[in-house]
Amino acid sequence: MTNLLMRLMPFAIVFFAALALTLVLTPVVRELNRKLGMVDKPDPRRINKVPIPRGGGVALFLGLFGSFVVYVLATGSRWVGSGVGVHPLRVSALAGVLFLLGLADDKWGLPPKLKLLGQIAVAFATWCWGGLGFSTLWPALPAVVDCILTVFWIVGAVNAFNLIDGLDGLASGIALIATLGMAGSLMFVGKPDQTLFHFAFAGALIGFLRYNYNPASVFLGDSGSMLIGYLVATLPLATQTPNSFLVSVGVPVLAMGVPIFDTSLAILRRSIRHVILRREKREAAAGDSDRVMTADHDHIHHRILRSTGLNQRKTAWILYLMTLVAVLFGLGGMMLKSRSAGLWLAAFAVGCVIVFRDMARVELFDAGRLLASFARDRATSARRRWAKLSVPFYVAFDVMALVAAFFVMLYVMQFPVTKIECRVALPIRVTASFAALIFFRTYVTVWSRAMTSNFARMLVACAAGAVAGSIGLCFAPNVVPDDTAVADIAGATLVYFLVSFLFLASARLARPVVRDVFYALDCSRLKGRKDVSRVLVYGAGLRYRTYRREFVRKTTANDRIIVGLLDDDILLRGQYVGGIKVYGTLIEAPEIINRVNADAVVIACEVSDAWLNVIKQTLGPTGVKVTHFNFSEKEI
Repeated sequence: MTNLLMRLMPFAIVFFAALALTLVLTPVVRELNRKLGMVDKPDPRRINKVPIPRGGGVALFLGLFGSFVVYVLATGSRWVGSGVGVHPLRVSALAGVLFLLGLADDKWGLPPKLKLLGQIAVAFATWCWGGLGFSTLWPALPAVVDCILTVFWIVGAVNAFNLIDGLDGLASGIALIATLGMAGSLMFVGKPDQTLFHFAFAGALIGFLRYNYNPASVFLGDSGSMLIGYLVATLPLATQTPNSFLVSVGVPVLAMGVPIFDTSLAILRRSIRHVILRREKREAAAGDSDRVMTADHDHIHHRILRSTGLNQRKTAWILYLMTLVAVLFGLGGMMLKSRSAGLWLAAFAVGCVIVFRDMARVELFDAGRLLASFARDRATSARRRWAKLSVPFYVAFDVMALVAAFFVMLYVMQFPVTKIECRVALPIRVTASFAALIFFRTYVTVWSRAMTSNFARMLVACAAGAVAGSIGLCFAPNVVPDDTAVADIAGATLVYFLVSFLFLASARLARPVVRDVFYALDCSRLKGRKDVSRVLVYGAGLRYRTYRREFVRKTTANDRIIVGLLDDDILLRGQYVGGIKVYGTLIEAPEIINRVNADAVVIACEVSDAWLNVIKQTLGPTGVKVTHFNFSEKEI
């Protein structure tokens, strides 16, 4: 027991020393920065409602390095990462340089390009002067590649934490979880002595969180967020373990998953919006373009903040939990060893779901706007040229699809892929199917306006082509052996027919499916806006589907959203028609209008004059706008 306490004593000393010093220094730094005018004042882009001092990174820097340097000098302990080629004192000095760069930005507001150049210079010096890089993990890595990778890693981490620092306690809390996760990975591989600095960093972060957690009385500022990003990026480089990807890269990447993800989306989102702005507002001043590229309200914490009703604490804890789960995945992978691949696959799947859910409302929708703007801006001659290319496109895709269907058929039927199959059987099947497509007039159909009969015709063409191909193979030498069972030939024909139709139909269905997807994204975007009219549709039949189709075709230009359906068919209650829920009948309309917060009702069914009066009497007291959508034939 005594030996255990003696071994834990250094970690406890550096942790509590950094904690205590940061707790004492933060209020002092806060009041000093207030007098120096380093204050974040409320504005439309900021979340804080009262002036709050920034530049709290000064207390974090002094509390961390002050306590740790004194401990190292007093005890003669080994500095973190003091291995071959690594210069910890130089790296610490470079951390100080980056901290001063951020402090200058907190005081005077440096240009973004100047800050980026400074970050790149510090990252390059860290590689060439500080001795940090990925060479320990990958000794065969060329020096140039190692330098580029190291600079990208450090600059990316610095900016990731800089961008995520938009909420009380968010950046410092995520950094705390990341630091403890990296310390845990080092302990797993038997290197607890390398975690002294990690515990000192954790103590300083907790001490600062005392004043930075919501409601914050001081902000990190660029001096603190850039320092945190630099330390979180360089710690795994200083303590990396040969042949251990999880310790050196895996756990740190997962620990920084939220900032990295948010930064990647910000780059994508702002780049797309920059292009859109240039196309849609060519007459706008250059300053408008720069603002779009430098700040917005669509960071991950802004989105969660809006969904939680502007609750900063709940938002921060959601992101803390996401970071913690990611770190636990990495540590779990280290424990499972041989099963770690499966764990990483599960983490990747969960991550993909989160990424799609988060991207759907903004980045994917903006990408759709960009593509739509390209399509709308094409001149008439260009559109005709693209229309002429549609048939060659279908032909090229169909040939590739038929070839792919052939190999899928071989795999399903467990036939060997031989030279005879590729040289004789493949051309016969593809040629027969392609000839059937031509015979059944597939390439004179306007597939953007296709009906069920057109797909039925294609189904018959695929069946005829598969049968014709099988008949041709029966007369081809050396393709079908004499002992091949009739059942195998019939099975191959059926599989080739089904797979080829699936592939060919998918290309034709892609356009309306993509259009429906972007309409769903449009609806998701409009739900969060207060200036959008919320429509309740009465009638879930043919007229409703026509009415909805107009919304689908006007994606990016809609100012209304369908929030629900009414239909007098009681069997439809609770069902979904066109992705919209049927809430009930007309008699229940007043209660449903209040439930879904509708401000307009559209009648999308045929009604008599008598029933129209009933509708007026039912909906009149609600005060909502009522319109009638109809299509009719009139003599002119």
